[in-house]
Amino acid sequence: QVQLEESGGGLVQPGGSLRLSCAASGSISEIYAMTWYRQSPGKPRELVARIFRNGVTSYGDPVKGRFTISRDNAGNTVYLQMSSLRLEDTAVYLCSVVFSTALNYWGQGTQVTVSS
Repeated sequence: QVQLEESGGGLVQPGGSLRLSCAASGSISEIYAMTWYRQSPGKPRELVARIFRNGVTSYGDPVKGRFTISRDNAGNTVYLQMSSLRLEDTAVYLCSVVFSTALNYWGQGTQVTVSS
């Protein structure tokens, strides 16, 4: 069994910053990719950022240049540094981990609210 623990969400003013964390624990095999998604009411789930085992990263167009995905040396924790936050960044942010076995796990999500 694998557990994903997300943290770092909260309320922030437009233009502010937040850092999200997602730590994987339990029966961890080799991680293939770690991804942050977000979902707002009435909108489809949106890919925010992804980091692969080899360190390659990719970003959704709305966050390019503002968000940065990274991971710790062990490769079991992924971070999302969010800067220059906008009202439209308000969403539940979900962490997803895909292992080399193709198993995919999701976290519970953490709320990010951007409001003045």
